[in-house]
Amino acid sequence: MQKIILASASAQRKKLLAMAGVEFKVIPSRAEELHKITANCSNLVKHNAILKAREVVGRVKQGLVIGADTLVYASHRRIIGKPRNLTHAKTILQTLCSGPHWVYTGVAIIDAATGKMVVDYEKTKVFMQKLSSDEISRYHQITNPLDKAGGFDIEGRGGLFIHRIEGCYSNVIGLPLPKLRVMLKEFGVKIL
Repeated sequence: MQKIILASASAQRKKLLAMAGVEFKVIPSRAEELHKITANCSNLVKHNAILKAREVVGRVKQGLVIGADTLVYASHRRIIGKPRNLTHAKTILQTLCSGPHWVYTGVAIIDAATGKMVVDYEKTKVFMQKLSSDEISRYHQITNPLDKAGGFDIEGRGGLFIHRIEGCYSNVIGLPLPKLRVMLKEFGVKIL
């Protein structure tokens, strides 16, 4: 089986891949992401996933390199990435609690030896319950929001205020595993 390389330092992505039983090596990408929509959210996350994977491919000779990029798109027509600080995180969470939002993750897999590339994305709609300012502050005391797109964790305490989702659960964490499984099959890698 081909060596799999995750082009991300994300703790959430590492946990998801390990949970899926995938053996992998981590080589964090140093690529500069775009933060502005040029066409739509799906194109932006796919573009950033390709940038991340290509940067790591440039440093290795073999292996399947997985690049991923996640963003949150609020109904107010704005992209929400990772919060800059706790004040920004609080503002983001207040915005996200005011209506449904969408989590997009782009995934790019590149075979470093052949250059073959497969790119796709996943989109999940998230509905949150309203939170008071005090509840948001308490949440941020127990969960670091600064390393997560949207500043919340569905797999941790953030699950307490996520009313429902429509779509892929693991996508909201940062890596759509069902989509990844299908993409890896195109390289002859079978997770199941």
